[in-house]
Amino acid sequence: MDTRGPKAPGGDALRDTAENLFQELQEHFQALIATLNLRKMGSRLEDLQKNVNDLMVQAGVEDPVSEQGARASLGN
Repeated sequence: MDTRGPKAPGGDALRDTAENLFQELQEHFQALIATLNLRKMGSRLEDLQKNVNDLMVQAGVEDPVSEQGARASLGN
């Protein structure tokens, strides 16, 4: 039994529009969350790279990891 009462004219169209808007908002929100997570992960990776380089310097290794990667890509 439907307890909502009689349907208002254009009610289905309004509901469909509201559902579409909600779906778009959800998609935009999820994209924003993904972007923020990527930025946060990128920042963490940069911090990790810096820490690895610092440890390599402390250990007396001459070439930090970033330089080794650059040399490997140049074929040296």
